[in-house]
Amino acid sequence: MTERINPRWGAVWAMSLGAFVLVASEFMPVSLLTPIANDLNISNGEAGQSISVAGIFALLTALFLTSIVPKVDRKSILLFFTIFMGISGVVVAFAPNELVLTIGRAMLGICIGGFWSMSAATVMRLVPQISVPKALAILNGGNALSTLIAAPLGSFLGGIIGWRGAFFIIVPLALITFLWLYKSMPNLPTTHKAGHSPRIGTIFGLFKDKQIGLGMLSVTLFFMGQFVLFTYLRPFLEVQTSVSINQLSAVLLFMGFCGLIGTFIIGNILKTRLFSLLIFIPICMAVVSLLITIFAKSLLAMFILLGFWGLLGTSAPVAWWTWLSKVAPAKAEAAGGAMVAVVQLAIAFGASFGGIVFDTFGYQTTFISSSIILFSASFLAFMTYKVSKFS
Repeated sequence: MTERINPRWGAVWAMSLGAFVLVASEFMPVSLLTPIANDLNISNGEAGQSISVAGIFALLTALFLTSIVPKVDRKSILLFFTIFMGISGVVVAFAPNELVLTIGRAMLGICIGGFWSMSAATVMRLVPQISVPKALAILNGGNALSTLIAAPLGSFLGGIIGWRGAFFIIVPLALITFLWLYKSMPNLPTTHKAGHSPRIGTIFGLFKDKQIGLGMLSVTLFFMGQFVLFTYLRPFLEVQTSVSINQLSAVLLFMGFCGLIGTFIIGNILKTRLFSLLIFIPICMAVVSLLITIFAKSLLAMFILLGFWGLLGTSAPVAWWTWLSKVAPAKAEAAGGAMVAVVQLAIAFGASFGGIVFDTFGYQTTFISSSIILFSASFLAFMTYKVSKFS
């Protein structure tokens, strides 16, 4: 009860910084795909697989973490993953070939799965129940801020100090996050009684609930559809829209700025229109992905369309995490692990599938595939609403 009476907003903001660094690390290859591919002598699709690798290891970590460390203080776990994130940044920055790059990205995936699977449950113990939506919005604000800064900054720095230097910037940011978490985060011993910590069976057991199963499937398709397109924006913009490095940075910056705005806007709408957002967002993004193929040559159109894409795509995770806090409040760690697992599976499969299609058939087929998947995500969100036990 003490943890709820005395909210630890400093720890929430420290976790938001951790989320920022993690998301920046995970998706930085998007803005650096071309130089990575050229330097390591691989295709754009193969370079994009580094996102898939991170997603696969994040999935495995999210599924098995609470079974492996059932009694370890949650603060210690978060601190470990923060340091491990910095180490992965060093490995990636100095990778001499695709294999070492893959190892570094796999290390990052472990951090992503560990950090995010604990995040919702940890936030729920840091603030009163009435403040949980606000705390989750702050946590996901780190996600939005990384979208605003990481992609354009990665593109910009990649042109000045190279893609390796851009990746190495993650290391001092991870150290700052570690120190802030160490100072602000209270000790959080496990709340599970002996023999009752979340097991892999507990996580899979959640899917027996129809509303959770449908919701998680919708989440999977949403993130898959998003990353079929998002992963390959840089080569698309460079070849089809003929953008320069500065123009690319400007487009990504505007997309991120719109995402940050969307994260602030969605907080108020969530209180009364949660399912409307879950249904409406993927439909709009599906339409945007189709329009991108039509207006591929227009730089102005790319600013407008990708700005709208960022506004919707970055705010959607806030809605889904809010949904999760409502649908499984008593099983926060198991539900958080399940959510991270399906999201990372979707990202991995989306980036991998998108890479194959992009290399084989080109951008049009890739982006149309993204649209079809996003429409399917919206339909499943509607089905989740129909069986939901709350409005």
